[in-house]
Amino acid sequence: MKNEEVTKFLNGINHPLRNEIERLRDLIVSAESQLTENIKWNGPNYCFRSEDRITMRIQPPKQIQIVFHRGAKKLAQSNGRLISETSGLLVWKENDRAVATFKNLNGIELQETEFKNTISKWIAATKE
Repeated sequence: MKNEEVTKFLNGINHPLRNEIERLRDLIVSAESQLTENIKWNGPNYCFRSEDRITMRIQPPKQIQIVFHRGAKKLAQSNGRLISETSGLLVWKENDRAVATFKNLNGIELQETEFKNTISKWIAATKE
């Protein structure tokens, strides 16, 4: 479920990609019902069982990046990528950190199904 504090934060910054942010928020919370939403690093952040897992990078305001991670603490690297993803949606930074980038609503809509599947796979792989 969307968090009202996140909505208030976003209302206060007047972001030019607000429609894209809202669509991504909807997709993230609908993909995994146990995610909780808060603000971290000046953007929407999503936790599973109080552990950070997905963070929305909204600055600079040219695009929206969704960072898939295992939290703020450095953990031992896995031998391979945490999830299998062949759509090209993710750019891998490390085996346990990847980024999806969206520039407009059309780009979000084109990747909507894969994005939601990626969220579900990510949460399943990082439940620990």
